[in-house]
Amino acid sequence: MGITEANKSCPYVKKCGACHIGDRTYEEELAEKKRQIERYIKKYCPVKDMAGMYYPYHYRNKVHAVFGRIKNEVVAGTYEEGTHNIIPIKDCLIEDAQASAIIKTVTELIKSFKIWIYNEDTGRGLMRHILVRKGMSTKQIMVVLVTAGAEFPHKNNFIAKLRELHPEITTIVQNINDENTTMVLGERDKPLYGTGYIEDVLCGLRFRISPSSFYQVNSVQAQVLYKKAVQKAALTGEETVIDAYCGIGTIGMVMAAKARRVIGIELNQHAVRDANANAKRNNLSNIQFVAADATEYMTRMSENAERADVVVLDPPRSGSTPEFVKAVAAIAPKRIVYISCNPETLERDLEWFRKAGYRAAEAEGVDMFAFTNHVEVICSLYRA
Repeated sequence: MGITEANKSCPYVKKCGACHIGDRTYEEELAEKKRQIERYIKKYCPVKDMAGMYYPYHYRNKVHAVFGRIKNEVVAGTYEEGTHNIIPIKDCLIEDAQASAIIKTVTELIKSFKIWIYNEDTGRGLMRHILVRKGMSTKQIMVVLVTAGAEFPHKNNFIAKLRELHPEITTIVQNINDENTTMVLGERDKPLYGTGYIEDVLCGLRFRISPSSFYQVNSVQAQVLYKKAVQKAALTGEETVIDAYCGIGTIGMVMAAKARRVIGIELNQHAVRDANANAKRNNLSNIQFVAADATEYMTRMSENAERADVVVLDPPRSGSTPEFVKAVAAIAPKRIVYISCNPETLERDLEWFRKAGYRAAEAEGVDMFAFTNHVEVICSLYRA
């Protein structure tokens, strides 16, 4: 089915606010997202067409639901936009269908096992959230049950029944979040079945994904994005590449095959652990990962007269900082590949890079989040 045929509607669209399926066709959305990028970026460089999906449904490989009660009935769903009112979701059109089915089953099991739902007002109860992650290539599935304490009544029977109903599950993890916080995951993971992680294959490389690992939620479009990043880096095999904000090392590892050396920098130590395991798993000897602040690390590089040929950055929505841009300029890369999930902060950062001596060559959108307002754009810069 092509995108011109695949225009569906969602019964929850006016309530949950997570997406806007049914508001407009997918083609209209892609055109609007390109206009949004142009609004901020066109003054710096040409903007190419959006790279859209062939089938823009059920693409999310990471599905989260919060547990609650409505009229004394246990429900799982998402918060209504701007509130903590739970909207029960049964069949989400952008989430993986298997993940949605597992969440339904767990909700029923919570009812049948009479497990208390956590109440964020009183701080009492056990079950808080469920997170389902799927390796779209490997078909491995991880279920993360987020609880408010370590005790889990009827745990063994609960897990046995869940496995019986969903034999496709490869690992189940209890994540303990006993803090009064809006964060979904706590610091402690207890594997209840399987290894406690799953693996997926992306761009021919195998990645280990833990409960808290950052991994692109759209595997199909992630491969499109990373291939474009490699093209824009224009690697010849002789370059030293810095992968700032590297997460579990996906972009850097994809580039390692075409570079002389890659250094991945990431503040999250859990992500660095996964990144090192991923490099070993893929027999990559020309990439190293360091747990550090990227700005500080590159500043030390420049102080030691070290240079890089290419810098790749994929920062959070808040974008970069003037200090980061200064640190990048100090190691004098010939090219910069900037992956942004916020064209507004990208505009600001491109101005900082312009003042630091770098010019944007071109930008293009890759639709990572179909039927949402999120816009992903990849931009290449060169030293003027």
